[in-house]
Amino acid sequence: MYPFSYTKVSDTREALRAGRQGGRYIAGGTTLVDLMRETVERPDTLVDISDLPLRQVTVTERGGLRIGALVSMAEAAAHPKVRTLYPVISQALELSASAQLRNMATIGGNIMQRTRCTYFRDVTAGCNKREAGSGCAALHGFNRTHAILGASDHCVATHPSDVAVAFAALEASVRLLGPDGERSIPFSDFLLRPGLTPHREQALRQGELITGVEIPVYPRPLRSGYLKVRDRQSYEFALTSAAVALHVKGGVIREAKVAAGGVGTVPWKLPAVEQHLIGRRPSGALWAAAAEHAADGARPLRHNGFKTELLRWTVERQLRITGDST
Repeated sequence: MYPFSYTKVSDTREALRAGRQGGRYIAGGTTLVDLMRETVERPDTLVDISDLPLRQVTVTERGGLRIGALVSMAEAAAHPKVRTLYPVISQALELSASAQLRNMATIGGNIMQRTRCTYFRDVTAGCNKREAGSGCAALHGFNRTHAILGASDHCVATHPSDVAVAFAALEASVRLLGPDGERSIPFSDFLLRPGLTPHREQALRQGELITGVEIPVYPRPLRSGYLKVRDRQSYEFALTSAAVALHVKGGVIREAKVAAGGVGTVPWKLPAVEQHLIGRRPSGALWAAAAEHAADGARPLRHNGFKTELLRWTVERQLRITGDST
């Protein structure tokens, strides 16, 4: 580990000042500290924001939900409002990590976490995400766990967060505070596809601080759930996953929100699946037909072609679980 300085702040003004000067924000530290140990990350200054007042889960004026950036994964998953209004979020969080990690890791840190690509974490391998212009060893290496959607010739790494898939499905927004004041950005725009610049992963400005994630209000009843397929049931990242939310009224699907994880360079919204569902009556045939669109545009690599069919199966299965309970 390389030398670094550490400072702890007590209010957002202090945090923003330190962030403008190049400090890296840290709270639970479950990802950043690991990357520092592996010398993948070498920040000069860590800014501990764990004392900031960003630990609330509140209902918004319009009836949606706001989860503070420093709410732990465990707290968010267990919160009565989250479990009642958006069980897909609770399920995604509970399937994300070990209990110990969920007690430490925060919502803001979770959506900021970096890829688990083995080449990214191996400082001897070429990785454009870690070092721009160094190449992508995964393209022609062992790429079983890599992306089939949203990849580029410069990066094929997947985004590892489970709850980010739920946020993408629910069309959440990220609340930010920076030197120029507050702003809100759609979750779909917050995490960036690699394109030509895989080292730029979030649409953050210099020194900006995540203050929370806001989920919009949806008509009720809203059934939702999360399914994760992985190599082992214990702590493991997704090969494929699906977040689904359905509003069914009068025997017809009025709202459908679907996103996939483990297959995209960012949590992957599935609008073709959603469009196939809306206005139709729930049925086994409908779930299967909609899921056929889950892998539209997929570009499998040498070792991960199996993800195409596995993604379709995962989406169909979660549609059935969610839809059959309506």
